[in-house]
Amino acid sequence: DGGYYLTGTRIALDSVVLAFESGASPESILRSFPLIGSLERVYGAITFYLANRETVETYLQQQDALWSDLPVEWNSPPRRCSE
Repeated sequence: DGGYYLTGTRIALDSVVLAFESGASPESILRSFPLIGSLERVYGAITFYLANRETVETYLQQQDALWSDLPVEWNSPPRRCSE
């Protein structure tokens, strides 16, 4: 769907990059996202990001713009139906 995901998972590269950029260690990232599967895959995601930093940063900025363009009601939690 045009996004970056770790192969075989629903984990977006965004999640790994944001954690890494916030100072999280690869071990901590794996603990936070155990479905990544292995430390090697965390390092692989970080390596991909570092090797393609400009492309990934552009993608992240586009994602931020998409989120900020959503109507305000889409950014708030759904309301419960009253019975």
